[in-house]
Amino acid sequence: MAALVAPATLFFVVGGSACPLAGHGTTLSGADDAAPTRVELVAAPPAQPAPPPPPPESGLSLVSDHVISASRWRVVPEAQIPRPLPVGVANERGLQVKTILAARAVSAAFPEIVEIGGVRPDALRWHPDGLAIDVMIPNPSSAAGIALGNAIVQFALRNAERFALQDAIWRGTYYTPSGPRSGGYGHYDHVHLTTYGGGYPTGGEVYLR
Repeated sequence: MAALVAPATLFFVVGGSACPLAGHGTTLSGADDAAPTRVELVAAPPAQPAPPPPPPESGLSLVSDHVISASRWRVVPEAQIPRPLPVGVANERGLQVKTILAARAVSAAFPEIVEIGGVRPDALRWHPDGLAIDVMIPNPSSAAGIALGNAIVQFALRNAERFALQDAIWRGTYYTPSGPRSGGYGHYDHVHLTTYGGGYPTGGEVYLR
């Protein structure tokens, strides 16, 4: 019988019994056997596949880096995007930056206002130093005029921090961010707004809505 060479990982089976081969390159011969011998080569069992990864903990999900990166984007409504304020109806010469901001914001919010006074001679320093503006009210004694003046005062108070507002005066009432009080002394035809100034412009300022 011809010799048979088998790898060491195979088993030699004879007459229902099995024994591992002696080693790599072992030669098997059946020349001296009295009975016919059935030879089977049995391969080693295949390796088991790796188990699947455990499921994520409860409440967690697997998200790709791309999705996580995209989730950082935030949609901002157009109304919330800062935009520069155009020059309003006030003469800005000599005004300080917070006073300019207040004047431009009032012009943008109330297009019916056609005149805003700024720097002028006065016994008090507010107007000469560029700290105050006078928002002239059309038909100031009418119901519409009074309502317009009231709206401008409320607008200024809502933006008190932004404008660095010190006070507003309208129809005999002195308004501050802390609350109104008497002692406004007139001001029946215009709303007087005083700011803390913020310094004089240098030319590179951008005033935002």
